[in-house]
Amino acid sequence: MDAIEFFNMSAGRWRSLRTTHHLAFRQAEKGFSDINVTSLTADDPQVAEICKMHDIDPSLAAGGAHVTWNGEMAWDKEDENHKGSTVFAIVPDPDDPRRGRMLRERGYAEIVPVIGRFEMDEEDGLTLITEYETMSSIERFWFVGPHVRMRSSAVKRFGGFNTSTFCTEIRIDSDSNTTTTSEADKPSADFISAFGW
Repeated sequence: MDAIEFFNMSAGRWRSLRTTHHLAFRQAEKGFSDINVTSLTADDPQVAEICKMHDIDPSLAAGGAHVTWNGEMAWDKEDENHKGSTVFAIVPDPDDPRRGRMLRERGYAEIVPVIGRFEMDEEDGLTLITEYETMSSIERFWFVGPHVRMRSSAVKRFGGFNTSTFCTEIRIDSDSNTTTTSEADKPSADFISAFGW
């Protein structure tokens, strides 16, 4: 599997169950979000626009995605929300489509245009490393089945890790608004809270 195949597998609607560990406070916070991923082909105007934003030739892109999300975290204040959208483009290395650059209009740790480095590992998991001005993040995504995806991330600021997160993301059937996995396959809240995100 290469990176574009990985992201094409991610297309669709997802319910993300997450726990974030706030390491400085030694506390964990639960949350969830609904995520919608739409695959974009290499010749999509949105992919070309992201490439131009980063001064990269659009012909080098292999494709991308448009992602929207809407979520809640347990410690949210009244005026706080976790709603947004982003577009990204995949630019593989010329000699290896399993690694390369991910161009985004907004990052995971900072809401600024950013370029991260991705690499597929021997288990077809995708690791994304992004360096920002004041922090860095490392994320790993992997499928445990066609309708269940896992994600872990860590954000490092000022010389130390700030947060560590774990998500279980379950594909939602768009026709019936239910998950495509059976009840027995769904992770329990106890399982999710044990890992953090």
